[in-house]
Amino acid sequence: MPRTFQRPFPSVEKQMRALGERLKLARLRRELPTVLFAERLGISRDTLSRLEKGDPNIALGTYMRALRVLGLDKDMDAVAHDDELGRKLQDLKLPGQRKPRTNTPGAAPVKTGQPAKKHPKKSDGQQ
Repeated sequence: MPRTFQRPFPSVEKQMRALGERLKLARLRRELPTVLFAERLGISRDTLSRLEKGDPNIALGTYMRALRVLGLDKDMDAVAHDDELGRKLQDLKLPGQRKPRTNTPGAAPVKTGQPAKKHPKKSDGQQ
């Protein structure tokens, strides 16, 4: 059965292109020729060209090897390190947290957070 690849979201494609460009610039700053860099990665120059263009079909392991060869692999430790959204979702499930009440048969209806209506004062002094 042939492998099929789903096209990533446009924002992911943009991020992949930016990553490829950053890897290329890092290689150029280190004055590594494409032949030598590809050899160190164990890939062809064609694959290296696709990697530096941010091809999403290149294996993640290849991107990781490129970061390692360039000495940038420690940067990967920061990826998803502080999962702010996940921690907030986890905190919502902590014991001791009050859960919103739900309407149960025979119980008084739960207010939806809307302010109670104030009755207008009568002009003759009665309330």
